[in-house]
Amino acid sequence: MSKAPKGPGREPRPAQLPPGLALSWGVHPVQRRGPKPALTVEQIVATGIEFGDGQGFDAISLQKIAAHLGVSTNAMYRYVSSKDELIVLVADKAWGRAPAHILQTSGWREGSRAWVKAQIDRYAERPWLLEVPIRGAPVTPNLLHWLETLLRVLDDTGLSQHDMLGCAVLFDGHVRSYANLFRQLAASDSTPVESQAVGAFLVPRLSSAGYDKILSLYTNHEYEDTVDDDLDFGLATILDGIQALIDRSA
Repeated sequence: MSKAPKGPGREPRPAQLPPGLALSWGVHPVQRRGPKPALTVEQIVATGIEFGDGQGFDAISLQKIAAHLGVSTNAMYRYVSSKDELIVLVADKAWGRAPAHILQTSGWREGSRAWVKAQIDRYAERPWLLEVPIRGAPVTPNLLHWLETLLRVLDDTGLSQHDMLGCAVLFDGHVRSYANLFRQLAASDSTPVESQAVGAFLVPRLSSAGYDKILSLYTNHEYEDTVDDDLDFGLATILDGIQALIDRSA
């Protein structure tokens, strides 16, 4: 059977490319002649996002999506080559593009704050994104759009490309750490550390153990489970560090 001619967005997916890279950019494999496909990659990805939003990361599987769409699991491989490819496509689509208002801010500090806040908001909306495996630097369209947006924000700092990428890694790590901590604390049903019962138990033991600094933190209500101030403190410290780097570079 002869192959269908190549058209826009249709070419072989080289085996050496990472899973999901070609499909995320709209490059589909050449389809052989035969029945019209019953599904589209877009339908599969949309269903994966729906499952992630409603049931969590573990619900995003080829088997569950196939059952929901009324096809066999084997039929899914006509559209995506593996679960890894599925996850890459679902995650990129779920992230979407970086909000336009980030580039409308004044100065790199405010732009960086807006970028960080937008990422925090996306994790709050879709916390299952924290469970998506990190397999390397971003290569898919929407994730690269987030990076492109941040690099544009940092463009007038005078930093080298290497240092700007380092800043991106710092911001990303801070966001992930905060979002993951906030998620776990929000889901916890443990008694808060600042509760009266915990205090009555812990304070005399901190004193007898000689943990004077922690005891002082605790009695001054600085040692708590809440993380509301941690994001701003960490971000301000990172921004000040970047400013020092800018000053040294200048």
